[in-house]
Amino acid sequence: MAAFPKTSLEQWRVLQTIVEAGGYAQAAAQLHRSQSSVSYAVTRLQAQLGIDLLVPQGRRMVLTDAGRALLAEAAPLLESLQKLEARAGALRSGWEAEVRLAVDSLFPLPCLMAALRHFAAQCPATRLQMHEVVMSGADDALYQGQVDLAVATRVPPGFLGEWLLDACFLACAAPAHPLHALGRTLRPDDLVPWTQVVVRDSGTRQPRDEGWLGARQRWTVSHADTAVEVVESGLAFAWLPAHAIAARLEEGRLVPLPLAQGQVRRTALHLVMADPGRSGPAAQALADCLHQEAAARRGAG
Repeated sequence: MAAFPKTSLEQWRVLQTIVEAGGYAQAAAQLHRSQSSVSYAVTRLQAQLGIDLLVPQGRRMVLTDAGRALLAEAAPLLESLQKLEARAGALRSGWEAEVRLAVDSLFPLPCLMAALRHFAAQCPATRLQMHEVVMSGADDALYQGQVDLAVATRVPPGFLGEWLLDACFLACAAPAHPLHALGRTLRPDDLVPWTQVVVRDSGTRQPRDEGWLGARQRWTVSHADTAVEVVESGLAFAWLPAHAIAARLEEGRLVPLPLAQGQVRRTALHLVMADPGRSGPAAQALADCLHQEAAARRGAG
């Protein structure tokens, strides 16, 4: 049977405060305790460990080498306990323990990261479980009750959603691709002989094919990043998310295909709440963060 620890995190917190504050009196003031109780906590801690942790240095109390090493190991435990207590307080106030989000891969990553930073600041005690999906993968996550909200390319039947922004696709290929060698405006039949790369729908209930699929040869990959690499390597052409290839276009590693029609495609992205009437404050906070960042991106664009 495992023995209980001889020391407590409270004792280590008192020790940490004495070191940070510079002395017993200052620590007592910060902890709202008597100086004698602060002194007793450290005396008891040292007795239980059988080692000196603090020594006086002028008017300050400083750690011994052993105290410095041990407190460094205790510090992460103290931080974890503070987070645990904060999370318990959040749950007591009605905040969810966890929020589950499905995000279509077309949603711009910088926009998503900005929203998540704001969410983390507002809901530090709420865990986030994120599903990265493609096309009908968001539908599946909603229908199967796997998520509380989703950023999806369509609002599935039975749900309500709000438009966030439009994802822009640009037809492009590597500079040395034979399509560029034609040196003229391209027609759809010019594309037919060449390989097109598309991203696989991650849904399983009713997977979809979207976009122009007239090429005789098609390569299907699971991630947009892989499609970008395939196109840049010269193996295929594709309609790629404009936000994901901006740097490559600027550097000339990818070149837009001069199509007479259809060079640019747009797909709407919507925010869908799984059950708006039962959404908790953390889920609503995340929804607000996504709306705000999408609005900022629309304004900047």
